[in-house]
Amino acid sequence: MTVPPPRSAPGPQPAGAGPCRTWRPPGPVDVPLTLGVLCRGPGDPAYRTAPDGAVWRASRTPAGPGTVRIAARPAEGVVEAQAWGPGAAWLLDRLPDLLGAADDPSGFAPDPRHRLLHDAHRRHPGLRLGRTGLVMESLVPAVLEQKVTVVEAHRGWRLLLQWFGTPAPGPAAAPGSPVARMRVAPAARDWAAVPSWEWHRAGVDARRAAAVVRAARLAPRLEEASAMGPAEAVARLTAVAGIGVWTAAETLQRSNGDPDAVSVGDLHLPNTVGWVLAGRHRTDDAGMLELLEPYLGHRHRACRLVRLCGARPPRRAPRFAPRDFRAV
Repeated sequence: MTVPPPRSAPGPQPAGAGPCRTWRPPGPVDVPLTLGVLCRGPGDPAYRTAPDGAVWRASRTPAGPGTVRIAARPAEGVVEAQAWGPGAAWLLDRLPDLLGAADDPSGFAPDPRHRLLHDAHRRHPGLRLGRTGLVMESLVPAVLEQKVTVVEAHRGWRLLLQWFGTPAPGPAAAPGSPVARMRVAPAARDWAAVPSWEWHRAGVDARRAAAVVRAARLAPRLEEASAMGPAEAVARLTAVAGIGVWTAAETLQRSNGDPDAVSVGDLHLPNTVGWVLAGRHRTDDAGMLELLEPYLGHRHRACRLVRLCGARPPRRAPRFAPRDFRAV
């Protein structure tokens, strides 16, 4: 299929409108499904899904803060994006990468014996593994998710962006615009300057806070990982104390679109993979990797589809209760 020029021809824009881009993907792209992995909970100040189905994202790019609205036009087979702020051009230039233009799923073929995975692959042809090209944007929330409940992690991310982030650029005054409630994550120097008591007030313990601060102080070096191969990128991130293989994988899945990055050390993923692929009630990391061996090179893709199956092993213990570090 012919891909149109990177930018649509300039035309008259309404007051306050940002530059636009129309992109024709070479295959099906499910925009909400592809980008949904970037959302950190229903109250994420940097991510909104509008009633019309458009996805809004606020990012801190190398060119500065930017907001982008992305919407599919299925009848025409194109994706349309509009952006605002100093980072607008940067975000539009990388729209294809964000929506998985560099993702090649052709080598992925689910084993027919893995019926649930096979069906999920068939039902979600528009799933793509996109790359943001922004390491710190995914690294910080991944650190916040270490060894705590999702509720705790998402609450901490939401509060820290509300307190220390900056207002997202865009048409905040337009009726129904979600931008008025959106925030751009702090710059690296601002993450490093968050006082210890504010981390505590957000429910983030000292160990995770220290890991974020260390990463923020090394942000230029860590951002270089977005252009590295998988092994080199993992080595670069895990050289920072407090960043292990799970955090590196969760980051590179998003920043680099790594189709093979497995979240080893995840509390729930091994059991879910074991249940979907083998009907096992309990599976450890080694067992998970063994089951994923046929999908080497696409193991993260397989895990995304496993989660989309909606199947979970029977729970044999109560859920972990969120802890409130503010009372300590």
